[in-house]
Amino acid sequence: MVSSDQRRRQLAREKYERQQQRRDAARRKAKRRNVIVASALAVALAAGAAAYASIGLAGGDGGTTDAAAPSPSKAADPCGKPAPGSPSKKTWKKEPEMSVDTSAAYAMKLETTCGDIGIKLDAAKAPHTVNSFSFLAGEKFFDHSKCHRLVDEGIYVLQCGDPTGTGAGTPGYTIPDENLKDPKLKGDVYPAGTVAMANRYDGKSDKTRNSGGSQFFLVYQDSKLPPNYTPFGTVTEGMDVLKKIAGAGSTPDPSTGNTAPNATVVINRATVARS
Repeated sequence: MVSSDQRRRQLAREKYERQQQRRDAARRKAKRRNVIVASALAVALAAGAAAYASIGLAGGDGGTTDAAAPSPSKAADPCGKPAPGSPSKKTWKKEPEMSVDTSAAYAMKLETTCGDIGIKLDAAKAPHTVNSFSFLAGEKFFDHSKCHRLVDEGIYVLQCGDPTGTGAGTPGYTIPDENLKDPKLKGDVYPAGTVAMANRYDGKSDKTRNSGGSQFFLVYQDSKLPPNYTPFGTVTEGMDVLKKIAGAGSTPDPSTGNTAPNATVVINRATVARS
């Protein structure tokens, strides 16, 4: 004979299991969307217009959960606390004038809460992009900004460069697509270590090309993507940092439509220098 106390415990356990199943289903749904987004080109790497960002990696199943139930567990945060400071709110009406020397070598350094990432920039093949990044870094546009999206299924990228942290921020201007026929992109694969521009290209209309702004993505594992995203740099230091961030996983953020990294990834300081 089952006692009333035993029956209550059984019902509570069954309720908890149903809640966990709903959460698991929501996470699987978000992962499936990552894959769909990756194959749909622009959505996962959309930057700039909120209309595109809102289509992105939405999480959850729209249902409600019991407030008393425990939250889904996350991997431990492997990163430190951000340096004091606030994200930039600056914008500009037009692309900065060209000032980079296309025959010179340039390097970008991202000092993040998770470790430093060094990037060799290709001014010869992507002059507008490198010039823009040099300008924005000089204006401290990237300082104190959060890397807002981690895609860890289908494609493997960490996306940064938006001071709003929503995936909808821009510097106020756009730059042209460049270097889309880079021989390094063999078989439509962006190799690990590639740094490329996010943009608003929808895969259909040429009117949505040349729409890069400030958002960029770092590839931490070979990722199959059509060559629609300007490759402008290569990671020379910090692949272990990217792997650490990826290892902590991601969580769907319904408020932004992104899958946000569980790690606290903030760019404390970004610099671009002639090397």
